[in-house]
Amino acid sequence: MPCPSATFTVWSSAWLVGAAAPDDVLDALAPWADAHDVQAADADTARQTTLPPPGAPVSSLTFLLAALRRAAGARGEATPARLVLPAPGDVRGLPGPGPFSRAAMTAGEGVLVADAGLGIVPSEVADGVLRWTVHRVPDPGPPPEFVALGQAERDLRDQVRQATSVLTSLGVARHRPGVREEIAAALRARPRSLWPDGMPPQALRVLQQADEVEAILAAARVDEPGGALSASAATARHEALRPIETAVRVARRAAVAEAVRVLASSPLV
Repeated sequence: MPCPSATFTVWSSAWLVGAAAPDDVLDALAPWADAHDVQAADADTARQTTLPPPGAPVSSLTFLLAALRRAAGARGEATPARLVLPAPGDVRGLPGPGPFSRAAMTAGEGVLVADAGLGIVPSEVADGVLRWTVHRVPDPGPPPEFVALGQAERDLRDQVRQATSVLTSLGVARHRPGVREEIAAALRARPRSLWPDGMPPQALRVLQQADEVEAILAAARVDEPGGALSASAATARHEALRPIETAVRVARRAAVAEAVRVLASSPLV
């Protein structure tokens, strides 16, 4: 699954602490869509942020960055953002019930700028158009779960090995030639991620591994040509893949959190 929220989290955090310029943020997000637009989720959020409400002409990422700066400044903070990657049964990082949490769950991703009281969710609204919808988040909830990056990386490798063993025993992709080519093509099709100078090498490595594992997962979900899996086989496949899907989310969150921490401690501009 593509994750423009990871890019936005890292770059907007770097910008908020002076480690990147606004144009750097825009350039990094450009590969994710031909066009980006911005809108407030409701009238109250629009009044707070001066972003357009639903039904009004949309705004741009430049105005979103300005809204983040104003909101952070109003609270006396320039707080880094936090990546959220919720899934059914896994709501870690969400602030609690509310419009932002529902939208992030639907999208499978989002950005929480807790001390600015805002949450942002991207969604594709047309071919080549990505909309960033901004929500008020008055209560950011408890501090995010901390997972050491090294532990997340080890867990991801372990889950890949275990899932591979199970999928092999189930015969998934046994009779489908060209699976490796499918995986390579999926990786080539992903937008090329651009990261700030000063990104920690381990975070970069884990983000790349997460992309690779997601491509493998996508290939594993495809049914064999000429017939669908039986209900029992489909259930077994789902159960085999679910832990690795969780490990990918945990690893990506940990990598982004570490990148944000390092960049926030070393402003460059």
